[in-house]
Amino acid sequence: MAAPHSLSPLDLEKRAARERARAARAGGNAEVAGPGLALRVLAGIPPAAGARVAGFWPLDGEIDVRPLLLALHARGHPILLPETPPRGQPLVFRPWRIGALLTPGRYGTRHPDGPADAPDYVLVPLLAFDRAGNRLGYGAGYYDRTLAALPAAFRLGVGFACQEVEKVPVSPADVPLDAVATEREIIRCGRGGAGSPAS
Repeated sequence: MAAPHSLSPLDLEKRAARERARAARAGGNAEVAGPGLALRVLAGIPPAAGARVAGFWPLDGEIDVRPLLLALHARGHPILLPETPPRGQPLVFRPWRIGALLTPGRYGTRHPDGPADAPDYVLVPLLAFDRAGNRLGYGAGYYDRTLAALPAAFRLGVGFACQEVEKVPVSPADVPLDAVATEREIIRCGRGGAGSPAS
């Protein structure tokens, strides 16, 4: 991690925004939000038939996407979960099935074993988001590198409604979302991708 005196004004702004976002996220109701998120996505912006969906195993404090993953699995979508490689590399997605053993990974993540695959529709965790589709992540750049390498994939940010902010500080390397889903609503922000719903 860079020393504070070497951080740019944007880095300092993002660091402060992350601190505020973590505090705001504590207001999310995890028990209600996960099923609510699943209902919103399935009704409002489901992946196209047969699309491979990349999810994630939620960390403490993150919205629980597992109800959504189970519902999409039941609809026949191949589900992928990310393995977190060393810093500076994109995520590696591997197929997940109900009951599959998950291997502990970096930063408390968990992932399945198996051959790597590329998703068509990506559920993207976040600390904060705005209505322009900008996302504040944890700062390691994993999802920005990954999404930049998957230009045709539909990018759906997922989080609690309380994680919305007026404006997320962004840099040229930050990849915008196509939409954001919360337990309350779907916010469409950008272009569609290969795994996006039919318009």
